Amino acid sequence: MVYNFKVFKKCAPNGKVTLYMGKRDFVDHVSGVEPIDGIVVLDDEYIRDNRKVFGQIVCSFRYGREEDEVMGLNFQKELCLASEQIYPRPEKSDKEQTKLQERLLKKLGSNAIPFTFNISPNAPSSVTLQQGEDDNGDPCGVSYYVKIFAGESETDRTHRRSTVTLGIRKIQFAPTKQGQQPCTLVRKDFMLSPGELELEVTLDKQLYLHGERIGVNICIRNNSNKMVKKIKAMVQQGVDVVLFQNGSYRNTVASLETSEGCPIQPGSSLQKVMYLTPLLSSNKQRRGIALDGQIKRQDQCLASTTLLAQPDQRDAFGVIISYAVKVKLFLGALGGELSAELPFVLMHPKPGTKAKVIHADSQADVETFRQDTIDQQASVDFE
Repeated sequence: MVYNFKVFKKCAPNGKVTLYMGKRDFVDHVSGVEPIDGIVVLDDEYIRDNRKVFGQIVCSFRYGREEDEVMGLNFQKELCLASEQIYPRPEKSDKEQTKLQERLLKKLGSNAIPFTFNISPNAPSSVTLQQGEDDNGDPCGVSYYVKIFAGESETDRTHRRSTVTLGIRKIQFAPTKQGQQPCTLVRKDFMLSPGELELEVTLDKQLYLHGERIGVNICIRNNSNKMVKKIKAMVQQGVDVVLFQNGSYRNTVASLETSEGCPIQPGSSLQKVMYLTPLLSSNKQRRGIALDGQIKRQDQCLASTTLLAQPDQRDAFGVIISYAVKVKLFLGALGGELSAELPFVLMHPKPGTKAKVIHADSQADVETFRQDTIDQQASVDFE
């Protein structure tokens, strides 16, 4: 039986260097990141002349608008996370080849050379900050790409005609287990007034998937002599640009305001559930909303929560994303407000055994290979 498997292919402008990769999403498991692997095919001329070919994993961090770059000012930093000579090999490699690499080596011939890179789990996740309608150029955020080039050394200024780059993403998936159910209780007393106003907020769980409805359970006990006139519940996205000392801000990505059951008179109580669904479709025109890192021709969504092994291990090039539900009680001009916050986790579920093949962008082709020797179990990896 014959099975097909798909790979991403991209050539250098001079056609002498070709890059093949089986996927462009690499999962960060918090404790470690999946190895980034692929195949490079060199032209006979490069093999004959023993030309040096190098590979790198580059993290690009744009922290300012491209149109504001004037008089030599640059708002983009690039960090090389891994680099090595691919051809000729300085020494015999002891890295194990993946099944995809083995099949591509058989298919592509003697000019095919495998490569594998490993990057630190502390490297930031791929994140894009949404641009305004009038913004041009590349969006702010963190992106990654694989760079293969011919040169004299790893630090050689690369020639565009003999360089090939392909965008990839570093992503995280939701944990398999739910955490502790979020719950908080806040109280407010009033000067020259007896009693307290009590607000208890509980979420039905800690971990939510993108597109899932969040149930906010609210219990209000009014033991003061003030009246609660209005209730507002919000989902707030926290964006922390680690490079800047004051680079933290919040976006409200879903909100609901109600006066149902109000006013809550002194001595009475109210219990209700408010439902919120944070979606990008409700925030399309808002600048600064954090989105998952993008590869062209893919649908975008709100950025996932950033999971850190330790809170203090933050890469200076990173953008840390968090989410919280905030509930506000409005007591009128003299009474002020009472608010409570509960953090939660918003992420994508871990895919099953059959991985979804993402579409190639306008510069990367998807090639389908036929391989008679692929057994049925191994073919799952390539569908």
